[in-house]
Amino acid sequence: MTSTPTEPAPRSGPVRVLLVDDQPLLRMGFRLVLDVEDDLTVVGEAGDGAEAVRQVAALRPDVVLMDVRMPGVNGIEATAQIAASGSASRVLILTTFDLDEYAFSALRAGASGFLLKDARPAELTAAIRAVATGDAVVSPRVTRRMLELFAGELPREGAAPAPAGEDARLAGLTHREREVLLAVAEGLSNAEVAERLFLSEATVKTHVGRVLAKLGVRDRVQAVVLAYETGLVQRS
Repeated sequence: MTSTPTEPAPRSGPVRVLLVDDQPLLRMGFRLVLDVEDDLTVVGEAGDGAEAVRQVAALRPDVVLMDVRMPGVNGIEATAQIAASGSASRVLILTTFDLDEYAFSALRAGASGFLLKDARPAELTAAIRAVATGDAVVSPRVTRRMLELFAGELPREGAAPAPAGEDARLAGLTHREREVLLAVAEGLSNAEVAERLFLSEATVKTHVGRVLAKLGVRDRVQAVVLAYETGLVQRS
């Protein structure tokens, strides 16, 4: 069973990053990119998933840049172990592969983001900052593929949320919170949800926070996964 994650401790210094990749040259490249950023600092490195889990426990980084294909414990397994431990460290998956199985497995395992290794340095650093604040990041290519796969299951605009009862985790959500979760599952940003539901963006942010807390999930990505897995998002 996955433990309830702890909240990130208040941070006045830079975002602490752990680099996990079985190729030393790639870790060096990521370090060079991050070292020039005043608000980011690399606190450690690991060459496999098992070492990554140990380093997370010892160093308590804010963000873990996690490769997928590694010897021994791979990145998906390591991510699941980190999430299950209740660690406040957020995992950002980095891989050269954009196959669906990696994206979906990583997100289900508890990752807060998924980017391809060909992302530009500015995209990488922005993703780290977003994940460190509790947001979620998914490669646009992966997002498009997810929407293609689930296109027949996305709610019609204006459709009423599916009734509760199919999963106990949904029982505590209010009608408005269901509407917000359905919109988030469609891939809408807070601003877009606000426009659709005629709410202020601040109100939407509050609703999203309550949804995450009630569902016991780490971030928006995990909330979307849960929405599909529990059947809240119904086929049209």
